[in-house]
Amino acid sequence: MKKVLMAATALLFGASIAIAQNAVTAGPSPTPSTSATPGTATAEEVIVQSQELDISREQIVPNLGATRYTVGPDRLDSQAQGENAPFNQTILRFPGVAQDSFGQLHVRGEHANLQYRIDDVLLPESIPGFGQELETRFADNISLITGALPAQFGFRNTGVIDIHTKNGAVFQQGEASVYGGSFDTIMPSFEYGAVTGKLNSYVSVNYLHDGIGVENPTRSSDPIHDDTDQYKLFGYFSYIIDPTSRVVLLVSGNHSDFQIPNNPGQTPAFNDMGRSTFDSAKLDENQSEDSAYEILTYQKKAGDLNFQASVFNRYSSILFRPDNVGDLIFNGVASRVDRAILSNGVELDSSYKLNDQHTIRAGLIFTEQHATIDTATLVFPVDANGNQISTTPQRIVDNHDKYGYFYGFYLQDEWKPFEQFTINFGGRLDFVNAFADENQLSPRINIVYTPWTSTTLHAGYARYFTPPPLEAVPESTIAKFTGTTNESAITKDSPVTSERAHYFDVGVTQKIMEGFNVGLDGFYKSSHSVLDEGQFGEALILSSFNYKRGEIYGGEFTTSYDHGPFSAYGNLAYEWARGTNVSSAQFLFDPDEFAFIKKNWVFLDHDQRFTGSAGISYTWNDWRAAVDGLYGNGLRRGFANTQKNHPYETFNVSLQRRIKITEKTALKIRFDVVNILDTIELRDGSGIGVGAPQFGQRRGFYGTIALDF
Repeated sequence: MKKVLMAATALLFGASIAIAQNAVTAGPSPTPSTSATPGTATAEEVIVQSQELDISREQIVPNLGATRYTVGPDRLDSQAQGENAPFNQTILRFPGVAQDSFGQLHVRGEHANLQYRIDDVLLPESIPGFGQELETRFADNISLITGALPAQFGFRNTGVIDIHTKNGAVFQQGEASVYGGSFDTIMPSFEYGAVTGKLNSYVSVNYLHDGIGVENPTRSSDPIHDDTDQYKLFGYFSYIIDPTSRVVLLVSGNHSDFQIPNNPGQTPAFNDMGRSTFDSAKLDENQSEDSAYEILTYQKKAGDLNFQASVFNRYSSILFRPDNVGDLIFNGVASRVDRAILSNGVELDSSYKLNDQHTIRAGLIFTEQHATIDTATLVFPVDANGNQISTTPQRIVDNHDKYGYFYGFYLQDEWKPFEQFTINFGGRLDFVNAFADENQLSPRINIVYTPWTSTTLHAGYARYFTPPPLEAVPESTIAKFTGTTNESAITKDSPVTSERAHYFDVGVTQKIMEGFNVGLDGFYKSSHSVLDEGQFGEALILSSFNYKRGEIYGGEFTTSYDHGPFSAYGNLAYEWARGTNVSSAQFLFDPDEFAFIKKNWVFLDHDQRFTGSAGISYTWNDWRAAVDGLYGNGLRRGFANTQKNHPYETFNVSLQRRIKITEKTALKIRFDVVNILDTIELRDGSGIGVGAPQFGQRRGFYGTIALDF
């Protein structure tokens, strides 16, 4: 045991020393044999070294008993819209993932609380908006890791979405494509990957315009004022220093403009400068979103020691621009909201194989965040009964900013008493300095048992510590709006605090036959200060609050079959999520609803009892046909979420063909029909933190032409 502790203590220091040493001593790889074609041998060597380092990287941050679902290129290509599918639609094909309005994802009955990793490096948080910053296109494979997470995963604990990107080693080609169809959709895109000497690179760029940027608040198949324009860039660059080390740079930039869709027939409620009528179909609200990140990683394999060290930066902003006249007439409030967050940080992860029974892993992460929230709000003065007493609006400016600091350290031991049995145990120590100084020591343990080669059992426990997202915590200035149409009925405003939870998970996976696998998993979570978010106010931006207590439990069944030209998958999940007693940001709530929740358990707004997804595909020569579908049995609605929306299901079909032109070039033609049944209602406009009805995309027809070269 003493030897284990000494090795663990030395891990981080050893990794840091190795970085400095290799920065000085690393030299060029041996010159390729003169008998090889110039450039070819070097490129092949770089590809092999990249693959070996990818394998080593997986040993640094494995899932170790957590539940991991992974989809590769074939599954990504056979889903509806293929690589052109929005990223959130791709994640909806995983088990236990429910869809919501504005592109939100809910995993295992929780609101957001997901962490994203690109090539096993944490991606700092951004402000959630309508745009999909991440893309299906640049992913080689995508994993969702849930359950009792091992100690290397902290802060955001509902699940880990881990994207392994395309790179020059796996995508040595170029592709230019045009995708378009219903709702004025047009998306030209270009991607290219190559290996040049020791440099491995991949770049993807695209532009999207369509007429359904945000979910339609009506059943109409022709949304009003719902156009979007989006510009996206992603780049991967890796340089092999020597056969055991490399440097990787990831860069991304996005800009998106959205029109906020209109709901005709709304009833005016206020008088603005003598005007008391307005056609709600002609409102002109808009939202702009910008984001960018850069991640620089150094990876090294030195005998039994593997580590990677990263520095990262991410910027994200959202600007909501109201229709001043229209918003004042309908709501008595018109707010221009400008939110931005800048994150900088470092991350170090390492593993050391002490002997055949013990592998020690340790690491740290530090993130500094700076959030700014600037608002300029037009309101009317009111009397004590809330009646408008002047038609001249007042302008109230409310600007503030906040720094947040997040530290996390972990240490764990993967112990294999014998070949079929693994115990991974350890813990995290996390600190947050933002709206309050908070910390927690979180033990983690996972047990994996493989009694037969075809059967794997796992069980785990994790203590979780989840700080509120800095950019989503409402900074109330209640006094500024006293006596106006934006006055809060409740003036209490306790600070939003970190969620603390106990999480239990148990499951089994079984290989029935070659290519045919099934899995069953159950989970239970008991929480204090449950974090949730909702849309409060007219701006389509989410704000955080706490329930004092909460619990979530459920189960997932998964199955997949892949043999020859035929592949299929099916997922079905059941969950139950509820909370009681709103304990922070109380001013966001209606008094009657607040009083009810204080004394009663209520379902969380993202609670969805049953969630399902399934798909089949068949490949014949150069043709591939596929069908997939999603099912959801009702998000919550009504007073205090006491009712649920109707179940929905969507089915999609696709057909594609690849036509070979030359040895290196080919033409790909694809046709997709999305929501062939033409029906889906996500929200009816009621429920906690829900601002308007939301309907999913109506039936759409899309085509793609792509040239590979």
